[in-house]
Amino acid sequence: MSFPGGWEWILIFVVLLLLFGAKRLPELARGLGKGISEFRKAAKEVSNEIRQEELDKPDDEKDKPED
Repeated sequence: MSFPGGWEWILIFVVLLLLFGAKRLPELARGLGKGISEFRKAAKEVSNEIRQEELDKPDDEKDKPED
């Protein structure tokens, strides 16, 4: 599956404009941006916690295979 090209983006934008109106589009984009940044922040925190747990493990537990 490929990403949308030029005409597809224009069509998507026109459909969004018709559905939500010109006044609501900036509000929707702002909310989407905040949601994406919150998701990235949460993903980074989880990966940092996992990395920290790996560093805190004793060396003999690191070599054992997990069940």
